[in-house]
Amino acid sequence: MVRVMLVDDQEMLRAGLRVILNAHQDIEIVAEAGDGISAVKILSNTRVDVVLMDLNMPGIDGVETTRRIRQLPASEDIRILVLTTFDADDNVLAALKAGADGFLGKGASPSELTEGILRSAAGEHALSERALHALVDNVSDPKAVVLDSDKAALFKQLTPRELEIVQLIVDGLSNLQISRKIFISPFTVKTHANRAMMKVDARDRAQLVSFAIQAGMMPDSD
Repeated sequence: MVRVMLVDDQEMLRAGLRVILNAHQDIEIVAEAGDGISAVKILSNTRVDVVLMDLNMPGIDGVETTRRIRQLPASEDIRILVLTTFDADDNVLAALKAGADGFLGKGASPSELTEGILRSAAGEHALSERALHALVDNVSDPKAVVLDSDKAALFKQLTPRELEIVQLIVDGLSNLQISRKIFISPFTVKTHANRAMMKVDARDRAQLVSFAIQAGMMPDSD
């Protein structure tokens, strides 16, 4: 059973999420909070597997709440999924830097929502192809990106094949699309991607994209 906490200042949104998630046999909502400060307090003494976090809240926002959760002793056991409207939020990259593990669009279907939570709880990335495209668009504006020499140094550790696959991930391709493009199996793509994540210390695919862009690997505009 995946133990979930809802963090959102809108009671109606939490109620809607509650209905969807309570209908799934493998998900249990164990806590709710209407603001970031309350969320951090609750997590100090409540075991939670996945936090579903709104970015825009009064007081401390979702980015700062995420940062404070990551300072808790047991934070390594908590997965944080950000609920966002990609075309309206400009702090997606900040959420990644603060410790978010993935993103779910506020317009996600019930199946996308539950699948994202379960995948995240299992240690996988919760980032749909649509979300990945939105993330890349959000963080890859050449005028907004500040190149990080330390990140660039980390990516120099990657093999040519790993770099090729990371670039294709940044371009927005799924594992299946990458496998078809470079004629290897989806499993091999995943293996190379996982090795790349380990080498650059990225928690998941979303953070890998963020780090790659900061290292100068911009998406192909074609």
